[in-house]
Amino acid sequence: MKLWQKEGVSTAEQIERFTVGRDREMDLYLAPFDVIGNLAHAQMLETIGLISNDELGMMSDELKKIHRQIQAGEFEIEEGVEDVHSQVELMLTRVLGDVGKKIHSGRSRNDQVLVDMKLFTRDRLWNVAEAVRRVFDRLVSRSEQHKNDLLPGYTHLQIAMPSSFGLWFGAYAEALADDMLTLQTAYRLANRNPLGSGAGYGSSFPLNRTLTTELLGFEGMHVNVVYAQMSRGKTEQTALTALAAVAATISRMAMDICLYNSQNFAFLTLPDALTTGSSIMPHKKNPDVAELLRAKTNRLKALPMEVTLVMSNLPSGYHRDMQLLKEILMPAFDEILDCLDITDFMLEHIQVKPNLLDDPKYDLLFSVERVNELVLQGVPFREAYRIVGKEIAEHTYRPPRELHHTHEGSIGNLGNDLIVQEMNQAMSGFGAEKAKIAVEQLLG
Repeated sequence: MKLWQKEGVSTAEQIERFTVGRDREMDLYLAPFDVIGNLAHAQMLETIGLISNDELGMMSDELKKIHRQIQAGEFEIEEGVEDVHSQVELMLTRVLGDVGKKIHSGRSRNDQVLVDMKLFTRDRLWNVAEAVRRVFDRLVSRSEQHKNDLLPGYTHLQIAMPSSFGLWFGAYAEALADDMLTLQTAYRLANRNPLGSGAGYGSSFPLNRTLTTELLGFEGMHVNVVYAQMSRGKTEQTALTALAAVAATISRMAMDICLYNSQNFAFLTLPDALTTGSSIMPHKKNPDVAELLRAKTNRLKALPMEVTLVMSNLPSGYHRDMQLLKEILMPAFDEILDCLDITDFMLEHIQVKPNLLDDPKYDLLFSVERVNELVLQGVPFREAYRIVGKEIAEHTYRPPRELHHTHEGSIGNLGNDLIVQEMNQAMSGFGAEKAKIAVEQLLG
């Protein structure tokens, strides 16, 4: 029997199949978090006298057993059981009888889903943050390793000015430091407690929402119970916007790698083990890894709009439309984590071509250096610009290949230490340690 089902009333099988959809599949993501939410809720119920201390002990022991089953991959939502919340309650009730049935006191499935989603999203956002940090560290390392290897800089896909692989790797590192701020914002929005909001209008029980906030390691609570329900959709959209920001950075870098790996550019190469071949062209070494990264991350960039469209024109309160948000959000975390792992692997093995700018075809890259050379001799900039333009037109131009870029963030002064400071500061703002400790104490 469903948690909501009335005695003697059944739902048509076709309707049930349509309304449940992929929810049972998605709910497996929530299983460990449902147990964690139950543990905190049970402790709170004991403090307000709705269950006894002995009942709390029995509930807690059984919930921890269920959590161990989940961690061991032995948990499943049984046939005929609607969702993860029903399954956990069923498992409790089988062992504890009426005691198990008390776990739902002072709670609606709405705020149970909400707290599970908050805990899941908080956890996965931190996983993404850690994966982003690994890619960031790899980029900074490669930037320092290749700070003296020059690279053509482009505007409008035409050679512009000298750059370096140090600048190129470092640019994407700083982009990820900015993306970390977006992840932090999403994390902090997910890190708020909706438990106790019930179906969106609170409860007549004297619930202690501050206690469950502390027990679950949340930064704070969604105070207004109506807004707690309204945060459904907003939390998912903000999380996906953060993932999309990371995806945009990875996508752009993947495109650079596709270009730079081609024979027309030949700035870098992927080792044979990271490429694929052609069924008819024996010379081909295709950068499929970068191309698939580009496609996968571009697809992730579309997901915030999917949430926007699902939530469009919904009034306040809960609506079943929101069930579909799970299907958008949950696989997205798997995808971005997989993309970040393969990005780190690719960056570790990518090979840079040295001495690129020795080629005469890059002589014009140094035209600005020639202009600056004249300016330093006292020639006004606009006059120096005209002189060098005339030298190029009359083929008397000689490129000054010795570079003197010393300001912060330039070829000779990458400023990676400052970028690392930005990343450290962004990561420290999550407050993830508090959440980790709280969960460990609930399960301990």
